Amino acid sequence: MKYSWIIFFILISSVVTAQKKLDVTNLECQYQYVHMQDTLKKILDEDDRLVLLLGNKVSKCYSSYSMQVDERYENPNRRKIIDAEIMEFLKTKKQPLHKRMKAYVYKNYPEGKMTVTDGLSLQDYIYVDSLNNINWTMADSTKTILNYTVQMATCDYRGHHWTAWFAPDVPVSDGPWKLHGLPGLIMEAYDTNAYHHFTIVGIRKLTDMPIVMSKTYVGTNKFEKVKRKDFLKLQRQYLENMSGIIKMETGIDLDPNSSPTQLTFQPLETE
Repeated sequence: MKYSWIIFFILISSVVTAQKKLDVTNLECQYQYVHMQDTLKKILDEDDRLVLLLGNKVSKCYSSYSMQVDERYENPNRRKIIDAEIMEFLKTKKQPLHKRMKAYVYKNYPEGKMTVTDGLSLQDYIYVDSLNNINWTMADSTKTILNYTVQMATCDYRGHHWTAWFAPDVPVSDGPWKLHGLPGLIMEAYDTNAYHHFTIVGIRKLTDMPIVMSKTYVGTNKFEKVKRKDFLKLQRQYLENMSGIIKMETGIDLDPNSSPTQLTFQPLETE
């Protein structure tokens, strides 16, 4: 799989299109996101840093690493930057800046729903998801996060049992990824098996940062519209046979000895 980084850089497109403004940011939250890369061997994947932008009506959550990769293709010198990173990788085997969580989650866009964009190999997808569909159970437990008193709540959501800690003093019914629906900002959340763990690490007020619909830079530079369930099926097929999918799409065989394997990574959504 060591050449997958090179293929990513070679095949990425550079067409630039206009971004649609959805709202203006009032509050920016940053979360550390840790997830289990291999749930059988209990191997943690590299940390991710998620950003949650909160506007008057719309919020946007994304990986700051993925955003940096996407923004790079706005740079007129992107070809030189990519070529330099390929050469550095060939010399040192040090992974270049790369995407982590690929999903961009836009809550209350359109109104009363969520729009999600996500990527698999050489295609990015877009689908509309339901909002305000999480049934939380409140608990009496409290603790302190970033000097805020937070209260515990639990729910079953998309195949995982979640524990969340929310801050009533931050009256925003939102949180990392797709989590939402509590009477206060979700500052920490994790599933029972500790496969996924979000922890807030910073919060600040903003006044003039627009919330925009991020673009896609892969494949045809257009999102393919799908239903959420169909995307989850495609995601599982990709995770179980990544080399086979890349060979089918590009003709490049990353690992001639590879074959479909048992999925040892638990995605954020399993149902």
